[in-house]
Amino acid sequence: MEFGITFKGFVSPDRARNLVRQAEAAGFDYCWFYDSHILWRESFVAMAMCMEHTKTMRFGPCVTNPNIRDWSLAASLYASLAAQSNGRFDIGLGRGDSSMRVMGKKPATLARLAEFTQKVKAMVRGEEVEYGECASPVKFPWANGYELPVWIGAYGPKALATAGEVGDGLILQIGDPDLVKWFKDQAISAGEATGRDMSNFKIQAAAPAYFGDMDYCIEHTKWFPAMVGNHVADIVEKYGSDSGLVPRSLTDYIEKRRGYDYSKHGQSDNPYLDFITEDIVKSFCVLGTVEDHIAKIKDLEAVGTTQFNIYLDSGDEEEIIANYGRHIIPEFKKG
Repeated sequence: MEFGITFKGFVSPDRARNLVRQAEAAGFDYCWFYDSHILWRESFVAMAMCMEHTKTMRFGPCVTNPNIRDWSLAASLYASLAAQSNGRFDIGLGRGDSSMRVMGKKPATLARLAEFTQKVKAMVRGEEVEYGECASPVKFPWANGYELPVWIGAYGPKALATAGEVGDGLILQIGDPDLVKWFKDQAISAGEATGRDMSNFKIQAAAPAYFGDMDYCIEHTKWFPAMVGNHVADIVEKYGSDSGLVPRSLTDYIEKRRGYDYSKHGQSDNPYLDFITEDIVKSFCVLGTVEDHIAKIKDLEAVGTTQFNIYLDSGDEEEIIANYGRHIIPEFKKG
């Protein structure tokens, strides 16, 4: 099992440097950053900075999208960061939720996401690539053959299929083992149907983790199911709640959802939290005592999760990292 942390852009540079050093020493494998340039500071600048203060930790956006940067610029950025970090760079990729919608723009299509994945990976390797309306092919003379790992964020059946067909991993913003298995199985089946070897396909469960009394934990993390509710609402709008394509346990909880404020994306002061129940928070997050955390992560591991990624957005970040380093990561790194 790998372990990751995720930052938003409101973390000060000094604190980010301290947190990544602490996390690497604690045994964390990955550091991810939200990529939503209007809501928070530019994430790739922060990644480049943090790379210089670590030696083994891998970095990447969780998640970027195909529509926010020209594809050659994106590929050049990724290849440059991979070279700068000695090969410690991945990307998480989605259609573009807050990054696009906060500007009143639509997310990318899944076809565009798949094409972006394939062509950006090729450019990063150093291959000649044609895309969009470019009059001439693009080829980086300085590329060194780096194979960029691309994790795709998905919930709906078509997005899960795309992740399995073209991605190297799947990002699931949820900590419920049963739902992780549901989504994972669809992505892997789709990849296998195309003849891909899925034995090294990675599965990330990304969710807040918090320690303490359960009521205290719930109060600090109830923002998370509201954020997930955006994606679920999109799925329900497209497929309906009774299609059987998405579990009822996932769609039922948004029945009383009244909307979402993208300017408060992923924040505890989002005004649309009243539909979130205690049971949903407990299901979606990893909360409680050290023993509670270990038990739930073992359940996630048992259904095929290969990385637990903590959204460090709820406060007490240093304490959470310390507790994982002392008590939890060692349970999963034995031998």
